[in-house]
Amino acid sequence: MNALTRIWHDGRRAERVAYAVGAALFLSGVVHAAVLLATGGSWLGPLSLRKAVTFGLSFGLTLASVAWATSFLTVRDRWRTALLGAFTTASVVEVVLVSMQAWRGVPSHFNFETPFDNVVSMTLAAGGGVLIVTVIGFTAAALVEPGPAAPSLRLAVRAGLAVLLVALATGAVMIGRGVVAARGGDPQLAYTTAGSLKPLHAVAMHAILVLPALAWLLRFTRWPEAHRLLVVKVAVAADAVLTAVVGVESFTGVDPLAAPLPLMALSALAALALAGTGGYALSGVEPRSRFVRVRDGKARGR
Repeated sequence: MNALTRIWHDGRRAERVAYAVGAALFLSGVVHAAVLLATGGSWLGPLSLRKAVTFGLSFGLTLASVAWATSFLTVRDRWRTALLGAFTTASVVEVVLVSMQAWRGVPSHFNFETPFDNVVSMTLAAGGGVLIVTVIGFTAAALVEPGPAAPSLRLAVRAGLAVLLVALATGAVMIGRGVVAARGGDPQLAYTTAGSLKPLHAVAMHAILVLPALAWLLRFTRWPEAHRLLVVKVAVAADAVLTAVVGVESFTGVDPLAAPLPLMALSALAALALAGTGGYALSGVEPRSRFVRVRDGKARGR
């Protein structure tokens, strides 16, 4: 618990703001889920409050994850603040606009029925562009700058950012496909073609939390860094395989739950391997460790 509270207390101002905003966005998703359950509304379709739920939960978790993972990067504070501030602002805009349109009972994306709806759709697309640019900036910094002292954490942060870029790029493709179809006079086709890429978008979105969290957890074990690095490499490989398989299924229009047996087996094995690394790391954590891990990967006595 002490290690978790230190994440907040040791965080820079921009990071603490991102944590707070991320928590608020996540809470909005929870509230919308409660409303949806209480009212018995539909979980399907572009008019469902489900979009407010998924956007709130996903952006809240992703924003906090990006703020935390990038806190380990050795970049100038001004550059870090600018990138994280832009990512935070874009996240808020995405969630607020999607939630607003859900309450209005109109589609949030690919909706060009009125001038106002057109502005909303274009703003959402522009917000996605800002997210991509900021993550590119963080990824470039992670590859160029020294980064965390521990190689295992350094690899996890770099891999997490790279997979997050895959998720955001997939989102851009979804928007591009949908806009073309909607502008062509077939809004239903827009939702169908964009929706086929949702599995890849969802799977790739949260590697930025899973991989760095694994590396961070391994720092509370007695294992040497070489062993921790090996565990992280296995997790990165498993996540890459899972993302690749789901990507192939998404771009070929195959439902992951109805995919050919070899693909389903491969994705299941990759998911099990990824989960297994987390369980393995937990098994090695010292229950009463006398050390508190700090940002640069070293240990400090209590």
